Amino acid sequence: MRRKPNTLVPLEVDILHAAVRLAMTDTAEFHGFQLARLLADADSSRGLTAHGTLYKALGRLADSGMLAPRWEAPEVALDAGRPRRRLYRITALGEGALHRAIAESASVRMSARRIGIEPS
Repeated sequence: MRRKPNTLVPLEVDILHAAVRLAMTDTAEFHGFQLARLLADADSSRGLTAHGTLYKALGRLADSGMLAPRWEAPEVALDAGRPRRRLYRITALGEGALHRAIAESASVRMSARRIGIEPS
């Protein structure tokens, strides 16, 4: 089943929400493993998101313009003795998409309660 254009799956909402939280700190840019730890800390029952799933979601968000990716400078990785990281930051488009997803989710929950269904 294909999803409707401009809709976000829950993991993408979680990623954008974490990106907004990070943008409010000194860490506006983040890398995949940092994000995976942040998401796991936020929902300790879930544990780490599978890396393939996380990186595919990051790629979709970057391709759609919701995240702006860039490779870190090679000398930074060399000095740290590790491979280069791909860094991401949320864009205005991503912030707008997150706000719409949150509003839509709240609307769905209110509608469900009106007809006597407790949403999960």
